[in-house]
Amino acid sequence: MLQVQLEVRPDPAEVGRARRWARSRLAGSGIGVDEPLAETLILLISELVTNAVVHTGCPAVLRMVLPDTPDVAEEAAGQVVGTVRVEVADASARPPRQRHADGEETNGRGLELVDGLADRWGWQAEGAGKSIWCEVDRCEQGVGAVAFDGATYGDVAYEAV
Repeated sequence: MLQVQLEVRPDPAEVGRARRWARSRLAGSGIGVDEPLAETLILLISELVTNAVVHTGCPAVLRMVLPDTPDVAEEAAGQVVGTVRVEVADASARPPRQRHADGEETNGRGLELVDGLADRWGWQAEGAGKSIWCEVDRCEQGVGAVAFDGATYGDVAYEAV
């Protein structure tokens, strides 16, 4: 296991910096930037960092816990070969609130998206603030995939509307 972290300032421009940083760390851990897992993780990171920046106005820390490089036999057998954990910790003690955005609303879908993409997620108190985390299991590409009339990424399908 490898844990890496990035300090994030309370500035919306930090979301893009966090995505670029995460892509380089994922590639360095053997998760290709073109893998569906990487795309899912980048989207989760984008949502969690955005929530911290927009809703707290406090600096935050993005952490990723990356698995060891998978064994070729495990990956070929379609087994879970590791779990990537993403955490965003901030100084606000206010708990996250999952909302349900109606039709034309432009905000309020972040935690619903996290809930739909991550295998597990939650939050916990951390010092005077909190940490919101999510985990995505790394499996052989295509195992457990859901097919729709759209693009399929791991076990999540996206459809253009």
